[in-house]
Amino acid sequence: MAGTRGRFITFEGGEGAGKSTQIRLLAEHLRGLGRSVAVTREPGGSPGAEEIRNLLVTGGTGRWRPVTEALLHYASRHEHLQVTVLPALAAGTWVLCDRFADSTRAYQGNGLGVPFAVLDALHAQAVGDFRPDLTLILDIDPEAGLSRTSDRPGAEDRYERMGADFHRRLRDGFLDIARREPERCVVIDAARPIDAVQADVRGAVMSRLGVGAA
Repeated sequence: MAGTRGRFITFEGGEGAGKSTQIRLLAEHLRGLGRSVAVTREPGGSPGAEEIRNLLVTGGTGRWRPVTEALLHYASRHEHLQVTVLPALAAGTWVLCDRFADSTRAYQGNGLGVPFAVLDALHAQAVGDFRPDLTLILDIDPEAGLSRTSDRPGAEDRYERMGADFHRRLRDGFLDIARREPERCVVIDAARPIDAVQADVRGAVMSRLGVGAA
């Protein structure tokens, strides 16, 4: 794949949608097809961005004012892009990312009420015109998704502890993004068994990016 730009595929959705599992399975599939694949995440994905992640996903639900929180996400995103994502794509690697800018729009915009004009301005400065080649939105009822996370270990549960109304607004936000950008986004029913979801993930990659689904 030398000399060919890699593809950037982002996975979005609410808590408990199964993004990590689906990313792992797609990465294995693409590697089996001979692609170079890197798996990363947001917030985080580079040493500096991971330090910012710790500020965002732990601690009290109200530890940041909404605009402060959005600023932290975009600081992490800028670092992640420059250090990890863009160099990998330039080297021909396909990058699979657990969350990207759509999550900030849904979580801090729809969820916490940061004006979209503010988020657009931050995006222009930190990301510019760069966008994913494909975004897979794993859609699940918020209560069902949160029930999946109840046994998940670790302290990175700050967003999970936000209220039910917050999580319903998230879902609405992601679905609105998909309606506005159908050429980039594919919504996948994530409430089904893992294999069924993965089949749709591979099908979307095949139809949108031309990589074999078998």
